[in-house]
Amino acid sequence: MGLEVLRKDNFRHLVQRLKTYKDQDARLLEVGAAHGWFLSEAGKVFEVMGVEPDQAVFDHSDQRDRMRFGYFPDALEADERFDIIVFNDVFEHIPDLTSVLNACHSHLTDNGLLLINLPSSSGLFYRLSRTLQCAGLAASFERLWQKDMPSPHVHYFSPDNLDQLVSRFGFTELERGALPTLRLKGLATRISYAGERGRVANAALTLAVASAIPLLRVLPKDITYSIYQKSDRARSMQPQSRLDGDRQ
Repeated sequence: MGLEVLRKDNFRHLVQRLKTYKDQDARLLEVGAAHGWFLSEAGKVFEVMGVEPDQAVFDHSDQRDRMRFGYFPDALEADERFDIIVFNDVFEHIPDLTSVLNACHSHLTDNGLLLINLPSSSGLFYRLSRTLQCAGLAASFERLWQKDMPSPHVHYFSPDNLDQLVSRFGFTELERGALPTLRLKGLATRISYAGERGRVANAALTLAVASAIPLLRVLPKDITYSIYQKSDRARSMQPQSRLDGDRQ
């Protein structure tokens, strides 16, 4: 479907960015590998492995031979090390980020990379939906937080306060960037899957959204990524109660 096309395009871009820092024999771990789309792309370049805690998703992944069932870091051996650890739309779902970031530091090799790709609280959609919530229209804001869904968002970060958090755990930011939330390729298919509308209504909506894509390119981005490098642990580890970012 259209979302798969967009995600795979974004994943190809992220793999290209990682290639600028690590050789092709680097060992990569994806936390929350889901359907295996990122593993499929990254596996063309790196030695890859994923962990996935949802049994149904794990069972239907076409990358099961490269995945382990379970949570990070429990699914790993204590002495397992990786050159790259990746979170794609997963970091914002994790309640205990202190334990997870400590585990990332422990399971990365010296100068290893941490890639975090997630929705941004500085993005256009987040800002608009929060404004609507303040006006008494909470539906879109609750949808962004995935309220009442099996795996809701428990944090929202901007690139700045994400860096403030991650740097406390022995990481240095190398780069940050943005990923598109919409692309023309696959847009019509994506819209046709979202809701029950007729073909004429779908075509009109596709045209309207496609017309807005050039404007979205210059507005605050809704999906951002940051790449960090493991450094020393001189900075003190902060307790969970002092984490920055919006929390639900």
